[in-house]
Amino acid sequence: MSSRGGGGGGAGGSSDQPPLQRRITRTQTAGNLGETMFDSEVVPSSLVDIAPILRVANEVESSNPRVAYLCRFYAFEKAHRLDPTSSGRGVRQFKTALLQRLERENDPTLMGRGRKSDAREMQSFYQHYYKKYIQALQNAADKADRAQLTKAYQTANVLFEVLKAVNLTESMEVDREILEAQDKVAEKTQICVPYNILPLDPDSANQAIMKYPEIQAAVVALRNTRGLPWPKDHNKKKDEDILDWLQEMFGFQKDNVANQREHLILLLANVHIRQFPKSDGQPKLDDRALTDVMKKLFKNYKKWCKYLDRKSSLW
Repeated sequence: MSSRGGGGGGAGGSSDQPPLQRRITRTQTAGNLGETMFDSEVVPSSLVDIAPILRVANEVESSNPRVAYLCRFYAFEKAHRLDPTSSGRGVRQFKTALLQRLERENDPTLMGRGRKSDAREMQSFYQHYYKKYIQALQNAADKADRAQLTKAYQTANVLFEVLKAVNLTESMEVDREILEAQDKVAEKTQICVPYNILPLDPDSANQAIMKYPEIQAAVVALRNTRGLPWPKDHNKKKDEDILDWLQEMFGFQKDNVANQREHLILLLANVHIRQFPKSDGQPKLDDRALTDVMKKLFKNYKKWCKYLDRKSSLW
């Protein structure tokens, strides 16, 4: 990642600046691409990978303009790697507008920087963000909005990506405390995946919707995988269920399996609660619910077998 002005310099275009920084300070645009014509989150399709970085830049701008600048600078570098010749539709105009914004924001954000270097500024802000948002939300897990926590993890991942690039430029090692914090973030990011209605990861058991007895009964029923022949190279994971087994055995796509799991749990739960099941304190799916769902799901299949004069394989 190229230098962004260093400790004492600005964006003055001195001969000792890296080529990319000189391009920023000397770029002259044809026409006026003002703020009203440039939305940093609306990126060309070939540069879609930088959209999360620009979203984070917009998110943190009010609290730390320099970090926002560094995120946009990193986004420009990544955009240049993705499409160095600017051949994609709208890429040249987008890059020009982003360069224009970087040129405009470098000096004021540099003067307002709280630390002696960009690397220290990024590290300080990452630690601040981790403590203020991620740790606070985790400590209030019973009240936290899971979607908000997931978004905080995504933001932290982007900040760390930019932090690494800035530190690499200044030949500075990342603090151990930050590396340990990011390891935790990365681990949680793998767990807290997007969902439609039901958050089914291990950290979501305390969410209100997951406490409904009918939901718990359906989830417990699906997680009964006793006796299923898993592949020899299968790595057992926590809370795996019948849908995981189907994915392993038949190679279904991960997101498709997640959608079907949620659909099946809601279907079973809805039918289960209509049976007025007796509760003994343990979440147990009513057998009548399973029978009713099977009848509905396989109704057309049974009709087709009958039409073809074939024996059903539902056994």
